[in-house]
Amino acid sequence: MADGKSYERAKAFRKALTPPEARLWVHLKNRGLRGLRFRKQHPVGPYILDFYCAEASLAVEVDGASHDDAERIAHDRRRTVWLGQLGVRVIRVAARDVRDELEGVLAFIGRVGEERLGSVSPPPSRRLSRRRATSPSGDGEENS
Repeated sequence: MADGKSYERAKAFRKALTPPEARLWVHLKNRGLRGLRFRKQHPVGPYILDFYCAEASLAVEVDGASHDDAERIAHDRRRTVWLGQLGVRVIRVAARDVRDELEGVLAFIGRVGEERLGSVSPPPSRRLSRRRATSPSGDGEENS
């Protein structure tokens, strides 16, 4: 389960999406992409996922230029491994691709989501919205 602080941070992030996140959200909300239900700025353990589809155990992260930094790349890898241990597939899309290649990004997310629905059935006890966990590196709470 994410702690109260993570929930409060996620709530604030939901009100302050980046322009690429907001653009993508228009197409993900209300089951707008192939009937998949996404949540925005969803807390899981110490992390806040940009977009999360629980039924497919799929996280979508929109990465801006700050994710090109070597330290940030290493952090993102640790985070992806940690989430993978919970059965969550993380896909990363560049913010510039959301801006310039939105149809391709949507097709990719939809395809991965549908593939995941065919192959994923997490046990009922593994509800990520209620899971309390810490990251393997002990970095505490953070966003994407």
